Amino acid sequence: MPWECRIDECNTTYQTVEDLIVHQSTEHERQECKVCGVVVPDGYLAIRHAFNEHSRAEYVRAYGASSEEVREREQIKDLVEESADLQAVVERLGGSPA
Repeated sequence: MPWECRIDECNTTYQTVEDLIVHQSTEHERQECKVCGVVVPDGYLAIRHAFNEHSRAEYVRAYGASSEEVREREQIKDLVEESADLQAVVERLGGSPA
C-alpha cells in the first residue's frame, strides 16, 4: 500500500511509511504546537506530539478541531504506529522523535 503525503496537497507517495515520515520531517516546514509552543515536524510527528503530550480537550481548544477531525488524526497515528519501524525513522533523522 503506498503512503501519501497530504501536507498542503503535496500528494507525494512512498512505498514505506518510514520514507513518508522522513519526507514530512525534512521536506515540509516545521509547525509550532498551538498548545505548548514547541516546534515539531509537520505530518505524523506533529500528530504524535499533539496526542502523546496533550489531552484531546487541549487539542480541540487549541485547534478548533471537530470530533471527526480528532478521530481521523488518531486513526492516522494508530495506523502509522502499527506499520512503522519508528526506531529506523529516528536513526534516519539522526535524533529523537518530537
